[in-house]
Amino acid sequence: MPTVNIRDDLYSRLEEYVRRVGAFNSVEEFVNFVLEELISEEKESALSPEEEEKVKERLRALGYI
Repeated sequence: MPTVNIRDDLYSRLEEYVRRVGAFNSVEEFVNFVLEELISEEKESALSPEEEEKVKERLRALGYI
């Protein structure tokens, strides 16, 4: 498994957060969860090229572009 470096002060804050929240067993579990959420949100919000073209056509028809 690859390793990611995190500043000591940030890691300490993450440890405190994980302890306080109690929903995660470790900082690693929390970080993996957050990163997965960010990536899945990006995929969900991205338009396909066809969808993007339809939006542009609609904006042109409405006079916005």
